[in-house]
Amino acid sequence: MISRPTERDIAAIAALNNMFAPEGKTLRRTKQFVEEHLTDYLVIRGETGKVVGCVALDEYSPSLVELVGLAVHPTARGRGYGVMLIEEITELARRRGYDEIFATSFSEKIFEACGFLKEKLDEFPEKVLRYTRIDRTEVEMAEKHCFSRVLREDRVSAA
Repeated sequence: MISRPTERDIAAIAALNNMFAPEGKTLRRTKQFVEEHLTDYLVIRGETGKVVGCVALDEYSPSLVELVGLAVHPTARGRGYGVMLIEEITELARRRGYDEIFATSFSEKIFEACGFLKEKLDEFPEKVLRYTRIDRTEVEMAEKHCFSRVLREDRVSAA
């Protein structure tokens, strides 16, 4: 059900992601951005084969990655697709060797259900610096929360 996207999915991913940008839930992504980061995306398809959910990784360093662009089409909600996408992208981050994954979101419950812990955004100065340059609203929105999950067992025991 969850798979790697193909070039044919680029427009659908950008459109789905951008559906939520006016509400501040996602950052606007161009087709060019999606194409350049296609290997960092995962998608979920509905019964007709169309993309109904997506999520991506955005690397900050060899040890830190952000979960970005989590989006599920309104007609596909309530089926657990968001949790499935979070779990699969987290596993992809683990396989790629990242120590930690983090996300910013309005939705506390979904990330906590997936084993993420609520953090202060200040714990990720890389995020603040990057998005101050790109879109200041990404770090100024008071309702958004920051979550993280340690991916390497040796990091869990050291913490």
